Amino acid sequence: MKIIVTGSLGNTAKPLAQQLIAEGHDITVISSSEEKKSEIESLGAKAAIGSITDVNFLVKAFEGADAVFAMTPPIMGENNIVENTVNAGKNYAEAITKTGIKRVVMLSSVGADSPVENGPIKGLHHIEKLYNEVDNTSFTFLRAGYFYNNFFNDIPLIQNAGIIGGNYPASVEVPVVHPIDIAKAAAEELVKSGSANSIRYIVSDVRKAADFAKVLGTAVNKRELPWVEFSDEDSLNGMLQAGLPEDMAHLYVEMGRGIRTGVVQKDFTDHGSPVTGKVKLEDFAREFSNKFNI
Repeated sequence: MKIIVTGSLGNTAKPLAQQLIAEGHDITVISSSEEKKSEIESLGAKAAIGSITDVNFLVKAFEGADAVFAMTPPIMGENNIVENTVNAGKNYAEAITKTGIKRVVMLSSVGADSPVENGPIKGLHHIEKLYNEVDNTSFTFLRAGYFYNNFFNDIPLIQNAGIIGGNYPASVEVPVVHPIDIAKAAAEELVKSGSANSIRYIVSDVRKAADFAKVLGTAVNKRELPWVEFSDEDSLNGMLQAGLPEDMAHLYVEMGRGIRTGVVQKDFTDHGSPVTGKVKLEDFAREFSNKFNI
């Protein structure tokens, strides 16, 4: 199959491209960086260099393809993040329609069922709705858990303050996922046939926030590392002081509030909380330790 992989050589797109190439598929990787061209080609893939904000570029890249792995960057710009994300989805939808792509796997998120109280995830909610209106293409909405890699952002807090936390309590259970597990699920879905749209949750583990402190703390020789629940206000101020753009900080606070109230996890829980990924929190802790000790 001729398959388009968006997401450049990111945490999910690179292992996905590698797996599909190993399976014998004809792979084109879309990247906005000319510097990635040689690395993409060294994997055995073709490189399409351009911006996903350019519909004409996407149409040219998608022509003749059998399937597309469609993902939007986790944060698009410093302002109007949700709007920018939705606009990228609109561009994909237009290119898919114009080129007649029959199979698309969209990287979505746990919480994308809700239009509110999920922060940046609401952009994915609107994109799912957009794709449901596209005729003659079958979509799988691959709703991923909270990326383990996001915990790397907590390393300075652990190192400087000796704590880890968020604006939800230690008792809340959070579905988490490793990019490798997303890549494996995406590879399976891309080669499936069928005409109906579907939702597939991809989660590696479901753990209480307290476990994040315990397991990650133990991995970096901080066995007493506490999970601290911040107020929404303190969480916002901390992110702003750390230099996050205001729009981004407000969205992250909203997402944390959605985790606290259960809005983000609700549909995942209603689906029976399926855990099909293989990389458990303890497995990821080894990666966390390596990054922590650099």
